[in-house]
Amino acid sequence: MGNDRRLRRLVVDERTTYLWSVRLQHADGDVRREVLHLALEGARTRIVFREGAGRAVSGGCSYVGCVATGPGKLLNLREPGVVRGLVDEATARGLLPGAVELDGWELFDAVLSRAAATPAAPPGRVAPREVICAQ
Repeated sequence: MGNDRRLRRLVVDERTTYLWSVRLQHADGDVRREVLHLALEGARTRIVFREGAGRAVSGGCSYVGCVATGPGKLLNLREPGVVRGLVDEATARGLLPGAVELDGWELFDAVLSRAAATPAAPPGRVAPREVICAQ
């Protein structure tokens, strides 16, 4: 298995390249959460998915990096296409760049709908020219 902690690059356009990584975070007594870390020109943003009623995070056992709200409603945060969808949705709402922390669940349904409506790319996938992964 590869290094899941490596920084990856997401090229949005000629002027915008995000570095990103995903981590499961929790401490004793804390709510588990999947956190997508984004960095753009020194500015850092966290898109956080906290576990709660009707909202599941992978927990590091199965579906690593996945968040879900029910059967068939799942996003894999380790897929570049999903990260691109989250970045695009947050940017369209005027939240990026600039926000320090975002509630990922507020973006979840819009990203899932956008991915399902894109026939050229299955949910969670993008064309190779749009994403460059750092090694």
